[in-house]
Amino acid sequence: MRLKDKVAVVTGAGSGMGLAIAKLFVAEGAKVVAADWHADAIAAAVKEIGGSIVGMTANVAEEAQCVAMVDRAVSEFGRIDILVNNAGVMDLFQSVADVSNDTWRRCMSVNVDGPMFAMRRAVPLMLAQGSGAIVNIASVAGVGGGAAGAAYTASKHAVVGLTKSTAFQYAKMGLRCNAIIAGGVNTNIMQSIDPSRLDQAALGRIGTFHAVNPGMLDPIDIANATLFLVSPEARFINGIAMPVDMGWLAA
Repeated sequence: MRLKDKVAVVTGAGSGMGLAIAKLFVAEGAKVVAADWHADAIAAAVKEIGGSIVGMTANVAEEAQCVAMVDRAVSEFGRIDILVNNAGVMDLFQSVADVSNDTWRRCMSVNVDGPMFAMRRAVPLMLAQGSGAIVNIASVAGVGGGAAGAAYTASKHAVVGLTKSTAFQYAKMGLRCNAIIAGGVNTNIMQSIDPSRLDQAALGRIGTFHAVNPGMLDPIDIANATLFLVSPEARFINGIAMPVDMGWLAA
């Protein structure tokens, strides 16, 4: 088992990529705190996975809930070795001239503040024990401008920057931090928005980028990449933004 006795926190674990990551981690021997803001979804996930996993509801946009999430790992399992910041929301594909304050703030609070809050709590604990691995789930929207609207795109660029800063600052202290640049994945992230409010004019332009997408991935594809990045095999991989996108960014 590649993660035997490691303790992990996974956000957005009630469905999609987070659920696949939590399930794979437990299968590989990890003890997992699985968090999601949907209580029913996280309860169902914990029941489905079984084994060394505890679930909790947490809105990562709230700092106190991020702190509680990390502290739960310590109280339940004695430490935290792995943090996977997966929880995220989509925008309405609005360009900068049209994006509302509500959409901008929602994307930034969940997609950027959440990972930062969780990392700010977890990193000192990892440094104290001399080891730790963080994976932030970013997106092709985090390295380009054509995949989504201004809010989501800016938020995922920020996640990549946060990843690189963290990796560099703590590279000599036993802590690693990497990001996954996810391509199109079959998840329910579009349920985080009201599709009737999508910016139809902007969608036409964004469609030119989506037209070159070679295909959709399944959540397990992101889970496998995440497992690799937190495993001993990746012990010298730090500060990368690794595409898992079927070659979409190669177009």
